[in-house]
Amino acid sequence: MDSTLEIRKRIHNFIDEADERILRIFNAIIEAEEEDSELETSEYPQVPDYVYDRIEEEREKYLKGESKTSSWEEVKARLMDKL
Repeated sequence: MDSTLEIRKRIHNFIDEADERILRIFNAIIEAEEEDSELETSEYPQVPDYVYDRIEEEREKYLKGESKTSSWEEVKARLMDKL
């Protein structure tokens, strides 16, 4: 398996020789990555680790049969009663 450094060198060499079509493909990949990272930091707040920890705790309780569950109809009825 190639190291990151080897991969970088190979890509740099390839780009130096690439035609316009390949350069446009690379550019589209870069733009997509930049858009994804902008979305991650701006539109979607980061979920703290303790939330995932709590979800995992509740999941474990459910799998062991230690937590009460409700059907969709029961949940819906409770919500309708609150309205």
